[in-house]
Amino acid sequence: MNDMPQARAAAAFQAAFGHAPSLQVQAPGRVNLIGEHTDYNDGLVLPCAIDYRTVIVARPREDRLVRVAAADYDGAIDEYALDAPIERLEAPMWANYVRGVMRDLVERGLPVQGMDLAIAGDVPQGAGLSSSASLSVAVCRLFATLPGFEGLGPVDMALVAQRAENDFVGTKCGNMDQISSACGVQDHALKIDCRSLEVQPVPIPGNAAIMIFNSHVARGLVDSAYNTRREQCEAAARHFGLRALRDLDLATLAARAAELDPVVLRRARHVVTENARVEAAAKALAAGDLTRMGELMEASHASMRDDFEITVPAIDQLVGIVKSVVKTAGGVRMTGGGFGGCVVALVPHALVDAARDAVQQHYTAPNGSKATTYVCRAAAGAGVITA
Repeated sequence: MNDMPQARAAAAFQAAFGHAPSLQVQAPGRVNLIGEHTDYNDGLVLPCAIDYRTVIVARPREDRLVRVAAADYDGAIDEYALDAPIERLEAPMWANYVRGVMRDLVERGLPVQGMDLAIAGDVPQGAGLSSSASLSVAVCRLFATLPGFEGLGPVDMALVAQRAENDFVGTKCGNMDQISSACGVQDHALKIDCRSLEVQPVPIPGNAAIMIFNSHVARGLVDSAYNTRREQCEAAARHFGLRALRDLDLATLAARAAELDPVVLRRARHVVTENARVEAAAKALAAGDLTRMGELMEASHASMRDDFEITVPAIDQLVGIVKSVVKTAGGVRMTGGGFGGCVVALVPHALVDAARDAVQQHYTAPNGSKATTYVCRAAAGAGVITA
């Protein structure tokens, strides 16, 4: 695992506070292999934590003061007391993820104490790999090292981090990103039931690399489009008298399709079929069947393109370039909220270089950029760094 964030965090801590830290924790980013826009429909997702992470080094204080140094933002320091109301800042935004978690822990009555901490990370920001969830979960994991936090398990930490993003930062995200970061298992994907919060590790075949291609297409429409699609999904569920589209089966949808607005029908069809694809993908991965996984990822991408309408031409082109190399030996699809962002692929190790070279040669973003390629492996979730 890359130890550069750890070294940067330690250096920032020494520079800011004049002594060495006594605690070190990390929390990874994540990529979603399949299961898009299903989380807020109480559905199923299949992400994995990745070996890009946020590291926090810290030392508890005897008083109620919190001082936070951000190594990736020129050592900027945010300082406040736990005895006063913890307020949201207009800037810098990174500080709000820390503040939001702190406030939630305090409001839960947990024995939060003063702390000096420094933060560094290598999760690419703005690429849809959950750098924000990684930060929030890492803060929660840090305080969970203290006495009195023994009952705060990984899923609990994920929910604290989600609430901080929802209620303090103002990002209305689901729970997939935080659960992935908190509960990751090395060399495994996680089949997450977003209703029950059950997490089932699924082994990733040893011959497969996880490749992520950042298209460098800015996801400018994603907030308004996300809200619109969420409303459309909720409208479809209400029409059928259901709590969420998780409870709708394809046969019922097909039989009563004429009752729905054609756009709402397509949105619902994506969610219903995507949940089924997650179930099938978990079985294919566990069996080491990359060919079947590739078929499911291809179908997922087509559904996002045609029924959910969240891809863009550059993303479709990028998927096609990777698919032309991988063929039936693996899979590739858009990942994330849509309208840009990243493409994820499961690629046999023998084809990694060819896939990277093909993208470098044949893809150029509308702004003239080349795609940035990350080769990852599924990583363990948030934890204490002992070395």
